[in-house]
Amino acid sequence: MKAKTYITGILSVFFIQCTVWSVLAQDGPLKEAEVAYTQGDYNKAIELYEETLESNGASAEIYYNLGNAYYRANRIAPAILNYERALLLDPGDGDIRFNLQMAREKTVDKIEPVGEFFLVKWIYSLQNKGSVDSWAMLGIVTFLLLIFCLLLFFFSRWVRMKKVGFYLGIVCLLAVIVANVFAKNQKNEIVNHTHAIVFSPTVTVKSSPDVSGTDLFILHEGTKVFIKSSLGNWKEIELEDGNVGWLPGKDIEII
Repeated sequence: MKAKTYITGILSVFFIQCTVWSVLAQDGPLKEAEVAYTQGDYNKAIELYEETLESNGASAEIYYNLGNAYYRANRIAPAILNYERALLLDPGDGDIRFNLQMAREKTVDKIEPVGEFFLVKWIYSLQNKGSVDSWAMLGIVTFLLLIFCLLLFFFSRWVRMKKVGFYLGIVCLLAVIVANVFAKNQKNEIVNHTHAIVFSPTVTVKSSPDVSGTDLFILHEGTKVFIKSSLGNWKEIELEDGNVGWLPGKDIEII
């Protein structure tokens, strides 16, 4: 029994040490990046933030800080790319949206989006108030409340409580559906990677996936495009104003 307790104690200490070292390893580059950023060494900050993303995985906060570092270094296309990646993970963050808009103001192409029906625009605006995790959590909570309402409706002895359970249950059911649809939509955007940022200073969009295709229009770095399809090394893209064409995949970076 003593031997077992002793071994358990050693394993516990080892686990705690590994956890501490892991946290310190993660915080090290981040702290260095923050110091480099405050000192105006934006290239070093970029390198350290990139290193942190590579070792620890995607993070809205780090993408946002990396975007800020690129913006300060006057590298607008990478700044927009990282703001967009941060926004995918945390679409409700106002700071990310504001800085993204500031970066877009520095791009050459000023593309006017096609007008959307106000109801569709409102739904997308509501969806972007939360992240995929927050909508999923809301779906779970409202589902549990729905179960409680059903129990209240079927087993309560009082008519008033049955009415409360019925009407509140309808509200919870609608909330469950909306939360799950929003969470699914946002997850699809994160997984499918259907948007990209132009990284080349200029790129000529063609009418077909071939260098001999007709020139349609020119895009500049920092412009956001929607990827409709792929053919070899070419991507069929669509702009927010509805214009469509083909460009080489090497000229864009997937969000």
